Amino acid sequence: MKTEEKNHDSEYSLSAVPSHMKLQGLFSVMVVLVGFTFFTPSMTAGGTLGVGMNGMNFLLSMLLGNAFLGIYCGILGYIGQETGMTLDLLARRSFGSIGSYLPSALVSITQIGWFGVGVAMFAIPVAKLTGINVWILIIATGAVMTSTAFIGIKALAVLGTIAVPLIAILGIYSVNWGINEVGGLANVFSDNPQTPITLTTGIAIVVGSFISGGTATPNFTRFAKTPSNAVTATVVAFFAGNSVMMIFGAVGGAVTGVPDIFDILILQGLALPAVITLGLNIWTTNNNALYTAGLGGSNIAKIPMKPLVLVEGIIGTLLAQWLYNNFVGFLNLLSGMIPPVGVVIIAHYFLHREDYEFGKEETSAFNLGTVISVITGSLVGMFLPWGIKPINSLIVALIIFIISDRLSSKKG
Repeated sequence: MKTEEKNHDSEYSLSAVPSHMKLQGLFSVMVVLVGFTFFTPSMTAGGTLGVGMNGMNFLLSMLLGNAFLGIYCGILGYIGQETGMTLDLLARRSFGSIGSYLPSALVSITQIGWFGVGVAMFAIPVAKLTGINVWILIIATGAVMTSTAFIGIKALAVLGTIAVPLIAILGIYSVNWGINEVGGLANVFSDNPQTPITLTTGIAIVVGSFISGGTATPNFTRFAKTPSNAVTATVVAFFAGNSVMMIFGAVGGAVTGVPDIFDILILQGLALPAVITLGLNIWTTNNNALYTAGLGGSNIAKIPMKPLVLVEGIIGTLLAQWLYNNFVGFLNLLSGMIPPVGVVIIAHYFLHREDYEFGKEETSAFNLGTVISVITGSLVGMFLPWGIKPINSLIVALIIFIISDRLSSKKG
């Protein structure tokens, strides 16, 4: 890629962010990442757990799942800031220039999927409330969200600053309503839910709610001024932020017996605040999702991300209703497929830090060991019938990668 073309790519989709452009302080990075994790589908995932779990199992699922996300994403956030690289540029070092198409495609496809879920999660309830044709709302919503993702990282920070306080206020009000409705916190969760969810499934749902987006953390921390800013913002967002979203959804779900956060808020008499606040909330995270998908497509197509954002926004919009109707299954699929990508990038970075020096290009076209690690780990995560899907897939991918990397180093 010509230097001149790179210099005109304000989002650095094809090159590392230089040190003098790492200008975001802690607040700016945190606003972007908390705006990312303050996501309506996380509240609906929490609602699903609230309907199907007792209080203790919900608490364990939320804490263990989000602790996993905080550690996993925190390490990736650190790597992103240190190198200035997107997830896809990191993958070029660990998977090879051609091998990186696999993780880019995996993460981009899932982020397009999350974009579609978000569009439908706003448009479908609004259609029920207003009587407007659902496809008109889906297309209009998708178009507006795509346009701001096209603008880039600055739009993400502005939207996050507006949306995060509003969703916090609405969520606190909703939780307080639920507790008062049943006469106290001790009465919120059923001891014996009608359709119980196991602890391992609950952890998988929590992790699956943000494992795909979390794997893309380097995309948002590469502009941070310092590693500590990047790590602090990431841990706050993925542990604390996602836990708050889960609690907001779970209390309402447990009290009403309805998992969908829009339906919960309507039952609480909060239809108009729900439309405004959750609409803004979905908008912030959908911007991040489509931004990540654009970066992945840029790695494969070798063009700046912005034109790809438009194409991928159209695809996510057209698939929105199908993705919405298959929400929990989509979460479980993600929880098995994505962790291998992140853990291989993490392991390769710490074993081969010299490959990530600024200005240094990738040295191989295809790293067979990393590709096999991700494929095997993903298959284990998707199809192994016992254990916790994301943990299974991560461990298997990590073991295979380390073995293949050590064998390759000995041969070298």
